[in-house]
Amino acid sequence: MYTEKIRADLFRMQDEKYRHFQCRLMPTVPRELVIGVRTPLLRAYARAMEPAATAAFMADLPHRYYEENNLHAFLIEGLGEWQATVEALDRFLPYVDNWATCDMMRPSVLGSDPTAMRAQARLWMQSPHPYIVRYGIEMLMVHGLERNFSPDDLEAVAAVPCDHPYLCRMVAWYFATALAYHWDEALPYLSPGRLDDGTRRRAITKARESLRLTAEQKEYLRQIR
Repeated sequence: MYTEKIRADLFRMQDEKYRHFQCRLMPTVPRELVIGVRTPLLRAYARAMEPAATAAFMADLPHRYYEENNLHAFLIEGLGEWQATVEALDRFLPYVDNWATCDMMRPSVLGSDPTAMRAQARLWMQSPHPYIVRYGIEMLMVHGLERNFSPDDLEAVAAVPCDHPYLCRMVAWYFATALAYHWDEALPYLSPGRLDDGTRRRAITKARESLRLTAEQKEYLRQIR
């Protein structure tokens, strides 16, 4: 009952122009599974949901539509308690099937305990599911670079097999961001042979687009690319 009402509400917020835009960004998601709801509306809807509706919807897995998955992601962000958040993520992550849903789900509570966050991220990185691995790397990037950095994370991310295109892109994104915060420690990983060449080049390209690096650093990256 709750899911049917929520789905009807999502279709009432449908924006066809935005739907077409979203479909171009997510070639792995069938077009018929994208409703076309703008993210601010979806976040506001998540904040307004009653507890009973939230619990019923989050238990009703798998969802059908892309926006239903994004709504679930925003509901997880709102849980606000470490253990409940990790348990909810463990239930939901196996159903994540695209980069956008994976990347927009960033519960701030995970950063409240750096040691537990790092251990949990490493567990996710051992999964056979590429988007679970991507999510683990993303958490190390979000919560373990600007603050709470451990050089061991660089080695752990470099060891991830790049056997899925959207996983390779996250590895590249991680190292591009790591260069901005920890240049000396991250730079050796951009030498030939440390990462697969496509990922290495993508990381360098992304790093050279960063506003955090100096012109001299960007020129050096251009030379080693």
